[in-house]
Amino acid sequence: MNPRLTLKHPTGWFAAGREMQQALAILSDGAFKLYVYVCLHAERSSARLRFRHSELARSLGKSPRSISSYLNQLRRQGVCQVQAAANQHQTGSIEIADRFWPYHKQLSKTPVSDQTRYIERVRQLFLSRACVQGTFSAADEKLAVELYQRHVPLERIERAYLLGCARKYVALLNHPRVALISSLHYFTALLSEVVERKVSPDYWSYLSHKVDRLEQSWQRDSAAVRLGPANFAPPNRPSATQNKGETR
Repeated sequence: MNPRLTLKHPTGWFAAGREMQQALAILSDGAFKLYVYVCLHAERSSARLRFRHSELARSLGKSPRSISSYLNQLRRQGVCQVQAAANQHQTGSIEIADRFWPYHKQLSKTPVSDQTRYIERVRQLFLSRACVQGTFSAADEKLAVELYQRHVPLERIERAYLLGCARKYVALLNHPRVALISSLHYFTALLSEVVERKVSPDYWSYLSHKVDRLEQSWQRDSAAVRLGPANFAPPNRPSATQNKGETR
């Protein structure tokens, strides 16, 4: 009979089981490390953690841009809901999804309306990419309300967002001084194009991965400009002009 194991420290530990194993199977090393950090520091009753990009970067030994990339991956994989801050120094929040949280959450007594959830999803989406600069302004929120009242599906907004970000990254890679996206209105013209495109759902999955790669390429190029040519040797990658046809 095996001896009964006892904990060295009876408090402060986290129940790492099948939820963590599921996350390990779908996340990159950096995103999984961030997930574990959130698990260890989130409120047990709600699975929520208030955070600043700078604090996460310092605690994990990563750059703020890397933290943004990991947060995006956690959101896309359905591991967490992320409420991004207006900038890297303000406070945001992250909540681990039930599937990846081993504890029973205490439900909020305040009901959340469908419109509130819709606007929050649009806000999270808008702030999720590095090519977007600024905050989710009052004008952006007003537009999100209008989209809700027009019954525009979130899926259509997400696809318009992918198209817009893909094209913006191609423009940034070819012309670094191009302005970043600063308003939700940037994507509204693409809503009708999403409907007109007769493509399979697989195309949007492909485009999502394509945007990831374009974002990483642009972030590497931006780092090269900051560090200078003596400190950075960019990897070989296809010319950004080769990507234009894929997002038209």
